[in-house]
Amino acid sequence: MKKIKSFFKSIQARIKNLPKQLSFKFKGAKEIVTQGNGKVSASMVVMGLGQLMYKQWAKGLMFLFIQVAFIAYLVLVGASDLFGFFTLGQQESNAWYGIEGDNSVVMLIMGILSILIIILYIVMYIANIKDVYHTQCAVDTLKKPVGFKQELGALLDKSFHKTALALPVVGVCVFSILPIIFMILIAFTNYGGDIVPPALVDWVGLENFKRILSLGQFAPTFFKIFGWNMLWAVLATAINYFAGLGLALLLNKKCVKGKVIWRAFPILAYAIPGFITLLGFKFMFSYGGPINYYITQGGGEGIGFLGLDAKWTARFIGLAVNAWISIPSTMLLATGILSNINTDLYEAARVDGASAWKQFIKITLPYVLFATTPVLISQFIGNFNNFGIFYFLRGGLYVDGYFLASDTDLLINWLYNMSIDNNYYSIGAAISLVIFIITSVISLTVYVLSPSYKQEETFR
Repeated sequence: MKKIKSFFKSIQARIKNLPKQLSFKFKGAKEIVTQGNGKVSASMVVMGLGQLMYKQWAKGLMFLFIQVAFIAYLVLVGASDLFGFFTLGQQESNAWYGIEGDNSVVMLIMGILSILIIILYIVMYIANIKDVYHTQCAVDTLKKPVGFKQELGALLDKSFHKTALALPVVGVCVFSILPIIFMILIAFTNYGGDIVPPALVDWVGLENFKRILSLGQFAPTFFKIFGWNMLWAVLATAINYFAGLGLALLLNKKCVKGKVIWRAFPILAYAIPGFITLLGFKFMFSYGGPINYYITQGGGEGIGFLGLDAKWTARFIGLAVNAWISIPSTMLLATGILSNINTDLYEAARVDGASAWKQFIKITLPYVLFATTPVLISQFIGNFNNFGIFYFLRGGLYVDGYFLASDTDLLINWLYNMSIDNNYYSIGAAISLVIFIITSVISLTVYVLSPSYKQEETFR
């Protein structure tokens, strides 16, 4: 509890220091406004004009071209795209009268793109003002301003990281950030169900989150699945982690013979594609599978291990199958870490009379946890969003008491059922945003409170 309180106190202190940081940046902007000469003011009105007045022709023309291109973009498509972002369309299509109408989804995407372009222009505009002010400072102190060729040379030398990262940053903005923002914003619309293009989509604010969390058809299913999802993530991560660590400790003992052979079996299971393993286990536990075959041959009745009524049986099978797939990776990771532990620590512990369990608790586990906390967090997030396990084992089942879900589905499976199979896109986007908030808060809190973050010097 003390660690958690100190963590939130540190966040509070950072928030309190935020105004000071902003005021420091504001002072820099105030200095440019108050001490900048007429050429700086000229660049505030027309980008590049101050550089041209300092006879920096290439740089001035480049900034001027950026402003002209931005204005042309706004006039031609930018303004309409930005307007469409807020309205999401006004003209509904009518095939009978030949009216094409507005596509709300396309307008939302183009509106997000226009906002990103405006932000990029603002960044270039600020860079233009800073550049001409730096030139003014150099001239006032009788120094030679940095030329365009020198700046280009710096982009290939001292500032090469900017050159190398420019294209990847643009790619991330277009192919990663834009889709993420789009999915987040979909959660605040009524897109889905009967309201899909060519019908017009509209903004609904927090209505989708209210539908998930308040009484209705979605809320009971959400809380049932959320509770099971948290239990699944904790159990699956703990089983995989400690079973893999135990297997690594066992195979790390000198008395074990044929270590290469014993390590090969888990690695072979890890090497086989996961969905093939899942389909194999699904067949094994099906009514016509080998397990039920031997049960019926022995005089018993077939058991529906993955049937409609097999709630906890199916859940335990999911945990076992997930362990079969995931334990080998943890074993390989732990094997490498255990080989780096100083054996003198164990010698000293044995001299002091420490038992094997005490050595594990005081030496092995702290060291391994320190080295693997980030991996442990990633495994927890991966298990929380493990779509494949129950999709391949038990996908397509809808159980009474659940809305478009079964009692083994995780939130990610329910999201898939809602959005892909049943067109509840806005509800699915809201669920995905809830998943993101939960996983990010848990992972960030655990990492900040872990020894990997707070006691880094201890294990050096």
